[in-house]
Amino acid sequence: MAKVQIKSEQITPFGGIFSIMEEFDSLLSNVIDSTLGLRIKTCGYQYSEILRSLMCVFFCGGSCVEDVSTHLMRHLSCHPKLRTCSADTILRAIKELSVENMTYTSPVSGKSYGFNTADTMNELLVESLISTGGLCKGQEYDFDFDHQFIETGKYDAKPTYKKFTGYSPGVAVIGDYIVGIENRDGNANVRFCQQHTLERIFTRLEKKGIRIDRVRMDCGSCSEEIVDTVKAHCNHFYIRANRCSAFYDDMFILRGWRREEINGIEFELNSIIVEKWKGKPYRLVIQRQRRTDNLQEIWEGEYTYRCILTNDFESDVRDIVEFYNLRGGKERIFDDMNNGFGWKRLPKSFMAENTVYLLMTALIRNFYKMIIKRINVKDFGLSHTSRIKAFVFKYISVAAKWVKTAGTYRLNIYTGNFAYERVFKVGTD
Repeated sequence: MAKVQIKSEQITPFGGIFSIMEEFDSLLSNVIDSTLGLRIKTCGYQYSEILRSLMCVFFCGGSCVEDVSTHLMRHLSCHPKLRTCSADTILRAIKELSVENMTYTSPVSGKSYGFNTADTMNELLVESLISTGGLCKGQEYDFDFDHQFIETGKYDAKPTYKKFTGYSPGVAVIGDYIVGIENRDGNANVRFCQQHTLERIFTRLEKKGIRIDRVRMDCGSCSEEIVDTVKAHCNHFYIRANRCSAFYDDMFILRGWRREEINGIEFELNSIIVEKWKGKPYRLVIQRQRRTDNLQEIWEGEYTYRCILTNDFESDVRDIVEFYNLRGGKERIFDDMNNGFGWKRLPKSFMAENTVYLLMTALIRNFYKMIIKRINVKDFGLSHTSRIKAFVFKYISVAAKWVKTAGTYRLNIYTGNFAYERVFKVGTD
């Protein structure tokens, strides 16, 4: 058996986190504190330090707020200048930043549903993206919106149609970045008052100089009020139309179907001009696929039909279908948030506070996507699509020790990968 010697030196297995902490501090601390305001004027922790501490949880492989106190504090505290706060401080800050829910009442059913807009945190989310270069003022972007159902047994969680209790936040995405989150009761229909949520998100982006070119949404956004709101804030929209039985007669008599192969599957494509709502003409792009089960659906016959409602009358039908299909890639973002950034383990008992947490973790993921684009990923066996877990194993997990020589701090990295020299500061005064 090998001989063992116990050394008491302060060597941390998370040496890669210190460059991330410094990057976060230089890029985002001023933005966070100027947007949220100074939390305390004496010796307490500012919101930037609290967000950085929470960031370190996920960048070191943790899964919940408590990990910063139970597992990580002695490692993160090695940094000679940047402070790390406890889990209790993070949880107190989340409560401080929460705002009361607002209530919408359905004029049809008379039922009321809670919404949480968290306006200031949403403003910070956009400001942080502009500060890090994720979004550029004056540019036009493609925009996606969807609702994510989060299963949780928290005190005010409501039963969803998916047969579990939880929340159903509406999440807006540009590219690979989350740009807006508005939480709602899990039992609220996704279409209910969605136009108000979208109006707030679009207005917030426009005030920051971010313009929207194209919008993609699923059938949960196919209503007259929502479409009117969307088209007022973008050039073109592409929304999955819910069952268009009113147009089946027109679809069945269509001629000139074009056969196309998309992602290895054969479809037939066509389009018609429809008046889905009185006095409002739109284009309905139709995608049909021959059934392979030898069964005939009562409405659709031998084909399965899928439709996209759009105000784009010029683009080729194949281009529209392929552009809309790219929307499926956004599911990866929700998977990231659930499995890598804490959405599966909400820390508080009420929706208002948990909404702050959703936005904090969204900001942290946005920052991660910025980091992974900046570093030379091949030097660390990573790619620009690598998950946070791979980043922890291949970048963060490296033995390191802070040493002080002649009044100057130096970080010793114990590795054969000299790529770390390019991402770390040589010394900290």
